[in-house]
Amino acid sequence: MAGTTMKYDAKRFKSAAIALKEIEPFIRNGMHLQVGKPFANLNDMRSREVLANWLICAVLNFETRPERLTFVSISEPIGGDGVMLDTETEETWPTEHVLVPNLTSGQAVELEARILDAIAQKRAKGGAAYAARKSLVILLNAGEGVWVPNRLAKSLPQPLHFGAAWVVGLHSVEAGEYVYNVVQLDEESGIAYVWRVRIAADFNRWRVERVQ
Repeated sequence: MAGTTMKYDAKRFKSAAIALKEIEPFIRNGMHLQVGKPFANLNDMRSREVLANWLICAVLNFETRPERLTFVSISEPIGGDGVMLDTETEETWPTEHVLVPNLTSGQAVELEARILDAIAQKRAKGGAAYAARKSLVILLNAGEGVWVPNRLAKSLPQPLHFGAAWVVGLHSVEAGEYVYNVVQLDEESGIAYVWRVRIAADFNRWRVERVQ
């Protein structure tokens, strides 16, 4: 699919900094990430999809160079979850998103089981043909709960079908900073790679650190 996205109605932010300021209100209003309506001007991407794609790009750019990786929203037939774009090679990776929502009061958490269930639902949606060359992105909006990234990586269904699997979720809010965990699950090795993205209180800057 490399180099093919531009023949569709593709929309993108001019920079990662502009994208962050645009989604600031929706990050601060956590419920919008769970129930907010799609954005018509972004080909029906939702705020949670924009946030998750932005976080993954922040991590990938930390590992390569600033602004190399970005994401675009693409109209049908590709769909509105977003497509990762390498601006140097023009290679693209469509994403498929799934939300692990906040539970209502009194429900059991068992967060790892809920993540695996969300993965299984997406995996079963269309099989290998549906998942081919897509990156699966799981956004945790589940509030409290414990999960172990390496254990989850070892528990992935085989074959996963998706080309990559990411889990992103809020770690904490510290002195106004929003701190997110970004985890890549490696199906073959059963290892999880973990980064932490710290968004400054004024949403004008961020920093990334590798955790494992």
